[in-house]
Amino acid sequence: MQPTRTTARDVRRRNRSLLLSTLFFRAPLSRLELSRATGLSSGTVSTVTAELVEEHLIVEAGQVESAGGRPRTLLRVDPAYGNVIGVDVGETGVRVELLDLGMSRKATVEQPLPSARPDPAVVAEQVAIGIREVVVAARVDEQSVIGAGVGVPGMVEQGPTSLIHAPTIGWSGVALGQLLRERGITMPLFLDNGAKALGQAEMWFGAGRGARHVVIALVGSGVGAAVVTDGSTYRGKSSSAGEWGHTKIVYGGRACRCGSRGCLEAYVGAEAIIDRYRKARRGRAATGVDEVAAIEALIAAADRSGIAAGLLEETAGFLGAGIADLINLFNPERVVLGGWTGLALGARLLPKIRAAAKAHALAHPYDQVTIELCQLGPDAVAFGVATLPVAALLSHGADPRSRRRSSIPAPPGAHPPTGTQRPAPVTPACGFDCL
Repeated sequence: MQPTRTTARDVRRRNRSLLLSTLFFRAPLSRLELSRATGLSSGTVSTVTAELVEEHLIVEAGQVESAGGRPRTLLRVDPAYGNVIGVDVGETGVRVELLDLGMSRKATVEQPLPSARPDPAVVAEQVAIGIREVVVAARVDEQSVIGAGVGVPGMVEQGPTSLIHAPTIGWSGVALGQLLRERGITMPLFLDNGAKALGQAEMWFGAGRGARHVVIALVGSGVGAAVVTDGSTYRGKSSSAGEWGHTKIVYGGRACRCGSRGCLEAYVGAEAIIDRYRKARRGRAATGVDEVAAIEALIAAADRSGIAAGLLEETAGFLGAGIADLINLFNPERVVLGGWTGLALGARLLPKIRAAAKAHALAHPYDQVTIELCQLGPDAVAFGVATLPVAALLSHGADPRSRRRSSIPAPPGAHPPTGTQRPAPVTPACGFDCL
């Protein structure tokens, strides 16, 4: 292999990325503190921060007294520099959020999906409408949007055209980014699996902070996971790694939406839990207008119904056994359980889930792991995918919108603004392991 020559442009980009990332996660900091935190010289810190101030990416954030000298000026990333959008294409609806660069929500729009196996063109139209509506609701200019992350319930095969493979909703090789471009969405787009994006958010801001080896387990209507090893997400050959819901828990067991049998999702996904409860009650369905209400009703009924209590205990066993598989396979230091179903079950059954995991995991790796609940809430996928354009900004030290004018490579899942030529994708330097 030929050695790669590092250019002055590469060094400049790395320095900008390092300083921006440090300020994003640890601000406010003085230039002296930045130098100590990053290992960069004071001259480099002064030069690069001057550039970032001039570009309005960072701003002064007050002063702090120094020992015997002039007060030091504190710096931080400017939340008003721009906005980001997160789109959660779930299995029951589309949720769109607009946030500033400080990750504060400014507006949210939700729309139900017309069916459990929606037409990709219909979903693209709903997403495009949702993006426009959230911009209007937040009273911001569309040109202020740095980029939009789109999370989907399936595998996202990264490439010149990102293709979505989601058998549970009937999608195979769907170019959702292209469909959005055809509907007039011109901002930079970043597509990824919803569980992986939620995993990034939990690593940055939630229960994954401070750990390097983590599995974020997402349980909603379906089941997925984000595997973080040594601070970086593991994707596999075509980014399909983490399809935990389609590992087998019972040989020849219940039919799964993916077409196979015995999958974990066929026992602990919301749709499966509701169906198991209906069958346990000889055809009487759980009350509730939707899956969320039905799961809430089932959990509430467990205080007075032996059938409901028994089904929940069995579900905790299946979920714990599934987590044990993750522990045995990946040896994480932390497993984080999230998703709206995962959090609903965890709030009541976490001790039972931990006990089942302990019973099925190898003793030594289990002794090294903690099992915790996600901290960002049940509707955090949209927030999670909103971190994708932020990750691009931090990893390259420059605005994703500026790729039209620069040699900045696009990260996996990124779709450049209309009219630009998309460079070959590369793995971002800043993903789960920014700091």
